[in-house]
Amino acid sequence: MNAIEAIVQNLSEVRRRSLIIWESIPDALLDWRPDSEALSMKEMIRHVLESEHYYHLALLNEGSLTSYESPYEARAFTTLKDELRFSETYRNEFMNTVKSYTEEDLSRIQIDRKDVGYIRSLGDMLMRIAYHEAVHSGQLLDYLRTAGVKRPKVWD
Repeated sequence: MNAIEAIVQNLSEVRRRSLIIWESIPDALLDWRPDSEALSMKEMIRHVLESEHYYHLALLNEGSLTSYESPYEARAFTTLKDELRFSETYRNEFMNTVKSYTEEDLSRIQIDRKDVGYIRSLGDMLMRIAYHEAVHSGQLLDYLRTAGVKRPKVWD
């Protein structure tokens, strides 16, 4: 397995486990949040999906975007199934972009996000994208625990 294949596998595994968590959330709790300052469960799911789309565009731009119109902004979150269906094209485009990179690209391409405090190699950025989703998966597991909902097994 080369580095690109490992990154693709990592991104796929993180999403597979996110889906296990997301699909375990009862519809009645999608608006639940642990406190008034926190994202709701559905807002967190939306944040992960929307962030991946932004990150994809930032990868293509090799840096932060000067302007961004989110395709999610005007959409209401109705159901998880609908949200995932809407996001499928963006996910596939992102994953196809990742698969198109060469191992040399991982260190050669620099992603300039100094507006938010860093410039990192493409390889580093791809791992950050996966980590971002994984962190939010952990948060949702904590939300489920706090809400008194049985948590799914993600370590299979």
